[in-house]
Amino acid sequence: MRNPRFRLLLHWIPALVGIGVILAESTATMSAENTSRWLLPFWIKLFGPISPARWEVVHHYIRKTGHFAGYGMVSLGFFDSWRVTLERHWADFGVRIRNAAGLALLSTLLLASWDEWHQSFLPNRTSSVRDVGIDFCGAVAAQLVLLAVLSLWRRRPGVRVATA
Repeated sequence: MRNPRFRLLLHWIPALVGIGVILAESTATMSAENTSRWLLPFWIKLFGPISPARWEVVHHYIRKTGHFAGYGMVSLGFFDSWRVTLERHWADFGVRIRNAAGLALLSTLLLASWDEWHQSFLPNRTSSVRDVGIDFCGAVAAQLVLLAVLSLWRRRPGVRVATA
């Protein structure tokens, strides 16, 4: 691709889509009460009837797993965006990857914090520092898996990584 700005824009699209998904999910429409309305029938179709008390626990864990996995995916989008953005500043692959991972974690933490702050103003939504922690743990887990995969990939015989 000849136009570096267009290439950079393309690599920011996954992060921007992730931000858009978080924004959409940060509304009253995605409150626990509303998600239970469509998740419960889905659960019953897959696994059969469940008591209201048990459903409350299961629903809680489904939502927290969504936080963990969703913010993990968002952090991967941020990673790719920062990786390409930093190409001009750090030619060394390892340094660029570590810096991109750090910036991806920071970006994800800021987004998670903003999301919880925003929810504190919405009726039917709760704001929780614990959710920010879950979101950040999802981001850290995704980055660790990504860095492990990249490390294994780089160690394969015959793999050469361009430094610039």
